Amino acid sequence: MNFPRAIAAVLVASACASSALAAEDALLSKEPDASIDLATAEGVAKLQGQWRYHDVAIVETDFKGAGPDGQPTGGPNRTYDYSPHAGWADFDDSSWETIAPTTLESRRAGGRLCFNWYRIRVTVPERVGPFDTRGATLVFETSLDDYAEVWVDGELPRAFAQSGGSVVKGWNAPNRLVVGRDVVPGQKIQLAIFGTNGPISAAPTNYIWMRTARLDFYGAGKGAESGPFAVSPHEVNIEVAKLDPEIDRIVLPNPKLYKVASGFAFIEGPVWTRQGTLLFSDPNENTIYEYRPDSELVVHREKSGYEGADIADYRQPGSNGLGLDPEGRLVLCEHGDRDHAVWMAFDVLDDGALGGGRVFFDATEWARSGKKGVPDGLDVDRDGNLFAAGPGGIHVIAPDGTHLGSFEIDLPTANSAWGEDVAEGGSYLYIAADTAIYRIRLNTKGQAGLP
Repeated sequence: MNFPRAIAAVLVASACASSALAAEDALLSKEPDASIDLATAEGVAKLQGQWRYHDVAIVETDFKGAGPDGQPTGGPNRTYDYSPHAGWADFDDSSWETIAPTTLESRRAGGRLCFNWYRIRVTVPERVGPFDTRGATLVFETSLDDYAEVWVDGELPRAFAQSGGSVVKGWNAPNRLVVGRDVVPGQKIQLAIFGTNGPISAAPTNYIWMRTARLDFYGAGKGAESGPFAVSPHEVNIEVAKLDPEIDRIVLPNPKLYKVASGFAFIEGPVWTRQGTLLFSDPNENTIYEYRPDSELVVHREKSGYEGADIADYRQPGSNGLGLDPEGRLVLCEHGDRDHAVWMAFDVLDDGALGGGRVFFDATEWARSGKKGVPDGLDVDRDGNLFAAGPGGIHVIAPDGTHLGSFEIDLPTANSAWGEDVAEGGSYLYIAADTAIYRIRLNTKGQAGLP
């Protein structure tokens, strides 16, 4: 197969982030094709859901004071956190109180300065009345007395100066946001709503309750976005498990994870090109995409893997891992056997052949515990540390096999690639996780000579 060196600029439907955001804003203001009321028993049953509830407690915790850089690099201090942190998609709420949808208006939490959680996992039905839900865009709307934040499938996306959507809109104002695109019947969506009594500084003598909870369905005729699209980089949540002091030299004091593109079937094999762009595969769609740091997404190659007449017989006919040879040509890899949850190390002999293999790191227990993902792609930094995609996220492993820490991402995480931060001169690690591309800025860089 001959791989083109020039990038084919075939624009996808949502080529730039601004057009995607404009389309979403326009959609949110339109009348839906169908709706389901989550404050009724019939509506929740239609979605195979169950409301669960829990109060939130304010707790003391250890932290660090602000250093000269304005980041948590100062001396140790004591501050406040809350419990439980229940926004994650896989958070275990089985022991929580189950509440009837008709009681969402009941006053809850302790009053005064108080917070709470409402959680529900919904399943997309085949039809809502005459409306066929396949390929629809789903919008969730809720209104809490007095403020709310909405997590969707373990993410709380937020952008600078954002008002509403996933974050607080205003005093008793509704939250309205897209929670699913190109959905299919049977797809599950986890919603977690964090409620706050207010005004906060007034410590009011009332309680938290939910006025409305509704799921709206929009078909293509209403201008719903379809297919992959780039977004203006916006922050989503990440937990960094620090298991060794060495991890602090790699990770910034206040790490931020940003989503930059979404809407893919399943993505793999990212690689940073000499042109300063990111290439990655969607094996399900048999396509290689290119993401440009100016928030543009284009198709780099169609039919990236199998091209036979019986292509429809294969669930993932496209390329998987990508790499660049010394001349900058793109090299594609297909799927392999991933039955064992381990990373292997092999000695490289003088003639370039591989010697005996050994288990470098065993993640079998993580896989058995139900963490999402399997051992998959890895990258190496300039100090020889491995950044390995596996069960639970990206795991940072020292050359001697010491597990330094993990970037815990609540999605199956397949692969990663080093990329340049042109604006600030640093380095990003781009992460391919399930249906979206993310990036995190780090203090380290990729090893010279490696893609």
